[in-house]
Amino acid sequence: MVQTNSLDSKPTPINPFDLKAYLAERRAQVEAALDQALALRYPETLYEAMRYSLLAGGKRLRPILCLASCELVGGSPGVAIPTACALEMIHTMSLIHDDLPAMDNDDYRRGRLTNHKVYGEGVSILAGDALLTYAFEHVATQTQGATPERVLRVIAGLGKAVGGEGLVGGQIVDLASEGNPDVTLETLNYIHNHKTAALLEISVTSGAILAGASEAELDTLRQYAQRIGLAFQIVDDILDITSTPETLGKSVGKDITAQKVTYPSLWGLEESRCQAEQLIEAAKASLAGFGELRRPLLAIADYIVARTY
Repeated sequence: MVQTNSLDSKPTPINPFDLKAYLAERRAQVEAALDQALALRYPETLYEAMRYSLLAGGKRLRPILCLASCELVGGSPGVAIPTACALEMIHTMSLIHDDLPAMDNDDYRRGRLTNHKVYGEGVSILAGDALLTYAFEHVATQTQGATPERVLRVIAGLGKAVGGEGLVGGQIVDLASEGNPDVTLETLNYIHNHKTAALLEISVTSGAILAGASEAELDTLRQYAQRIGLAFQIVDDILDITSTPETLGKSVGKDITAQKVTYPSLWGLEESRCQAEQLIEAAKASLAGFGELRRPLLAIADYIVARTY
């Protein structure tokens, strides 16, 4: 299906795409699957805390990317639904833990009190742990229509994306960099390529793996994902300065308070916007070899750089 990996290739014109309708349809599909995947049971406090954050809404960008990439290479989204849910479980864990006093110490997430403000720090840590481990169980036991080899590859990719070579590795360098005004662009890129982009990368590639994507297709999708991942973080850094808690659904100005080096602090707002836009254009160009089925991924890339929340 991939015709070329060259960024110089001119993409074939495609029909207009209704991203709003697509996101609404996919969100509803993901929300229903998440609700079904995590029923309330004993011990109730633990599962209430897990569901409190998991079902709190949000963009559901990671599971939607998983479904879109599965369809891109000719797969049925049904085969990727358990992995899509697992990605949201892992992402929710990262938000619960990131909001803790020992991390970013935030009071609000998605427009309401953070998990530890409602259930206490101990329960929140355990709720995050339970979501993380359940994510792997869910992929392993609920995926249907994919070979065991593909499922195993997805599980391994999820582990790498969330561990020391991914989210956790980026987070610990981020913590070590707080209050250090001499953080370099190289270090900042390392933080966010691991803390943010790694989970977006496995979100994009996992759906394609389950659908039987070729190595050439996966390489192309990795390029796309890495670029939108870094652009996503640049926009997040911008919104932390320019947005409001009401619009963003969480506290703003945290980076300045924590004395973090960000892309705007290195480049300024205007150059940061330009860099994000260039990354998005490169991400879209990397999909030039795909046909009409690339429309959701193209539209999501544009949405990432244009979002205000």
